[in-house]
Amino acid sequence: MPSGLLISLLFLGDGAGPAPSSAQFARPIADITNADHWLDNAGSSVTIFDTIDEVALSTSDYIQSSAGLSSAIYVAALTTTLEDPATSTGHIVRYVYRKDSSGAAQINLTVELRQDYVSEASLGTLIWTTNHTNIVSSVQSTASVTLLGTEADAITAYSSLYLRFISNQI
Repeated sequence: MPSGLLISLLFLGDGAGPAPSSAQFARPIADITNADHWLDNAGSSVTIFDTIDEVALSTSDYIQSSAGLSSAIYVAALTTTLEDPATSTGHIVRYVYRKDSSGAAQINLTVELRQDYVSEASLGTLIWTTNHTNIVSSVQSTASVTLLGTEADAITAYSSLYLRFISNQI
């Protein structure tokens, strides 16, 4: 397996939903930007979103940044059928990440939730971002981040959300 970053699952979950007890989940539905050739666990760079769009976590399938690149960007479009829950609470971004144990280089990961992304020349609106510095080799980490009310309120088009991953090898 190439050295690099591995992401097992990602989704945006909204615990509120349009009805009081219904949850909405945004999962990848398309690869938007993959010029840096992120791969799925089978080594393919074609429709890799299919690998990470599952309902239940599976760490046996994942996407990975290509080995040897100083920087690699992957953007996935999320489900377009989300409705505005009319609440600022319960917006959660979750994903699992780790570094391939054979890679000795330092790998950093930036994750962004964006609205209205078109391309790397037209990034749209940044809703939320986080950085994971010097990912520990082969230790699976689960990120579960609840958006602040101001971040959730910045979402004006639930049908146009994207997750952007930037892997940097130092």
